[in-house]
Amino acid sequence: MSRRMANLTLDSLGHLPVSCRRCVFWELAPHALAQAEEYGQTDLEKEAWVSSVLLEWGSCGKTITVDGIPAGHALYAPPSAVPRSAAFPTSPVSPDAVLLTSLRVVEGFEGAGIGRALVQAVVKDLTRRGVRAIEAFGDAAATAEEPSRSCVIPAEFLLGVGFKTVRPHQRWPRLRLELRSAITWKEDVEAALERLLSSVTIPVSASPAHATGLRTPGGRTA
Repeated sequence: MSRRMANLTLDSLGHLPVSCRRCVFWELAPHALAQAEEYGQTDLEKEAWVSSVLLEWGSCGKTITVDGIPAGHALYAPPSAVPRSAAFPTSPVSPDAVLLTSLRVVEGFEGAGIGRALVQAVVKDLTRRGVRAIEAFGDAAATAEEPSRSCVIPAEFLLGVGFKTVRPHQRWPRLRLELRSAITWKEDVEAALERLLSSVTIPVSASPAHATGLRTPGGRTA
């Protein structure tokens, strides 16, 4: 099987399942969501949100295809761009973190490591951009056998890929994945190289007079 990971763009929004393409649970505040659903414009709202985040912040999603077939996606953004995040009982998201809002594996591709691959792609992108951590609200009622019916990532999955609970809740815990270790490693390597280079001393070459033992006319070594 051939896998291909790519950044989400407006052109690749069609790779999302129809239900996800039309879902703006995270992208709109509750009252705005109700209005969008009433007028049937949620797909336009989704497109507008992705466009806005791409322009103002940069890459905000990953898509993965297997043999050219869409197999899953992940969306993430600064908490300030995610109105729904303020509505959770375990909010707010830490100011140094980016919020992983949704991660979905298409039916038929479960159990193939697609979800873990998406998380790794998000981690790689955000580490490169200097982000300190990823946080996510988890659904504690969902399991691998019985996936969430909500738009919230199962807490069990998040724990399985390295997230730690930072604010527990019986249904909506907030979890965190530190990226500092990868950044610190880079900083430590740079610091070690700097110390190494500063400790290297280049001996001063002897002048020709010292090297040959020549003496000046006054009998002193030149």
